[in-house]
Amino acid sequence: MRQLIAGNWKMNGSYGALAAYAGDLKAGLARLGAVDLLVCPPDPLVRPLIEALGGAGGSVAGDDVKVAVGAQDCGEKRAGAHTGDVSADLLAELGARFVILGHSERRLDHHETNAMVRAKAEAAAGAGLIPIICVGESRAERAQDEAVTVVRAQLAGSLPDGFAGVVAYEPIWAIGTGTVPSLEQIMQIHEAIRAALVKQLGDAGATMHILYGGSVKPDNAQAILALPEVGGALVGGASLKAEDFLAIAAAATGG
Repeated sequence: MRQLIAGNWKMNGSYGALAAYAGDLKAGLARLGAVDLLVCPPDPLVRPLIEALGGAGGSVAGDDVKVAVGAQDCGEKRAGAHTGDVSADLLAELGARFVILGHSERRLDHHETNAMVRAKAEAAAGAGLIPIICVGESRAERAQDEAVTVVRAQLAGSLPDGFAGVVAYEPIWAIGTGTVPSLEQIMQIHEAIRAALVKQLGDAGATMHILYGGSVKPDNAQAILALPEVGGALVGGASLKAEDFLAIAAAATGG
């Protein structure tokens, strides 16, 4: 299965920097093996980034690499009187292919519940977007040996029936801290997620991408991406520099 390396820019990036970033990214595609890339900038940059990449419909393809553009969130409703929300349909119209949902920063800062994430995933799927559902435990939950229990509960509450998307495991205590779980800890949770997906979704859960996120960098990516049940990475700060993002993508194919 081709690995998916997704970049989450969060509330970073600028219109003026897009051309240089896209140019650097496209220039580096030739040295990558077979891997899929995804860049999720802030909403106002979705269409401009697609245009800067020279792609149509949200993607640009190299010889062995596909690059898609996605969003970082969407509203629970498809349309209506919901000031400040952005509909999944509009994101799809702009050319987004994926949307990140349930990131811990949304769950914590905006008090999003599993039920809200589930509703957003349903809206995203209805608009033709591929949802990336994030799950992960806090430092306290890890210390109390509740990581697996917490992640299973998030999956059970956040994934709609018949979910067809991507799951990302991001331990909250590792995001942006420079602290990375041990390879054994990552493997344990990814194996638990796989078992939960198979139980919830049957055969579809056996092949679904499970990404790892949380302080992924060029110097640790190869070891993480080589683990069983790790189907790619959700990259934060390191995705803001095309050179670092490409290095992580190269690690996915042993480069």
